[in-house]
Amino acid sequence: MQVSARKGRAGRTGLVAATAVVAAVALAAPAAAAAPAPSRGDHSATREAMDANVKDGVVGIALQAKDGSGVWKATSGVGDLRSGAPRNAHDRFRAGSITKTFVATVLLQLEAEGRLSLDDKVEKWLPGVVRGNGNDGRKITLRQLLNHTSGIHNYTSDKNFQEAVFLPEGFYKNRYRTWTQEELVAIAMKHQPDFASGSSWNYSNTNYILAGMVIEQATGNRYGDEIRHRIIEPLALRGTKIPGTDPKVPSPHSRAYSKLAETTTGKTYDVTEYNPSAANSAGELVSSPGDLNRFYSALLRGRLLPPKQLAEMKTTIKVDGKRTGYGLGLVETPLSCGITVWGHSGGIHGSLSESVTTTDGSHSLSFNFNSDWAGDSDAIVEAEFCGK
Repeated sequence: MQVSARKGRAGRTGLVAATAVVAAVALAAPAAAAAPAPSRGDHSATREAMDANVKDGVVGIALQAKDGSGVWKATSGVGDLRSGAPRNAHDRFRAGSITKTFVATVLLQLEAEGRLSLDDKVEKWLPGVVRGNGNDGRKITLRQLLNHTSGIHNYTSDKNFQEAVFLPEGFYKNRYRTWTQEELVAIAMKHQPDFASGSSWNYSNTNYILAGMVIEQATGNRYGDEIRHRIIEPLALRGTKIPGTDPKVPSPHSRAYSKLAETTTGKTYDVTEYNPSAANSAGELVSSPGDLNRFYSALLRGRLLPPKQLAEMKTTIKVDGKRTGYGLGLVETPLSCGITVWGHSGGIHGSLSESVTTTDGSHSLSFNFNSDWAGDSDAIVEAEFCGK
């Protein structure tokens, strides 16, 4: 899922108004002249960018970077507005759409095992689920779910869903409500497709709800259990879990804050406790900066997928004209200094996160904002990999 910042950009998958969790991949324009990359182990520019984000309205930031000189851990701002307690670089947090890379990895593993093909039609695995109002699962492939070319409408942009989940009255009424995969897909099926499958690109959380359902049909297990035994346990990601309907975030964690409105002013709400089933396989993951660095580094180094499947994941569609590319749950971003990073961003109530690594997996960066209405994560990524 993606939620948002009304000011600046808080993630490479450009964030929009908080009532509309969603949408396209968008980046700030590159610097006019390429900046020299910082020397190994030099994170001074990253520190400055973090502090600038806090000055600009982000409540707090928890960050870890890893390069050839080791792990650098840093925080800025606060983790609790009432007590003033600082953030912890090991904080667990809701990682939002970063979940999509985990889901795509599992589907690609299943393909490598011969248990399905990305060219299979959705109808083969989920008969009758994608139907009505012009939607037809017989014409949509699993690959098109993963790279957002299915044309299926994004359920989180549905007006009634937004009112039930993202506005104050709806949030407090439904805070602990459990949403089923079938309910979320049914919301999307009330809408006509955004375009004919394969003819265009549009970020849709519905695609990954369906992808999670396919994993369950292909394996007979919950998609979260497959992520756990295929990724979380082998990589020893001790701060990572698929929470299901659990509204609590494991410790250590900071409080999470939202305006629950399309404004950067007004009341600030503590939204730390929240049943994340409204995000499900599109964005319910809980993780930490260190775990996300380990995951994306392992992925890009080929530890989780055979070469063929990793190449498929990295086959991207240029979604902002010529710069950013979206693959199979993986975003390719060329930076101003000529370095390319791979990863994903994620937004959910009170939490904006970013995780990227270089093509060889040798330099990784992951961080989280514990507020969702301000910030510019692009600046932090540029600072870490390109310097001032």
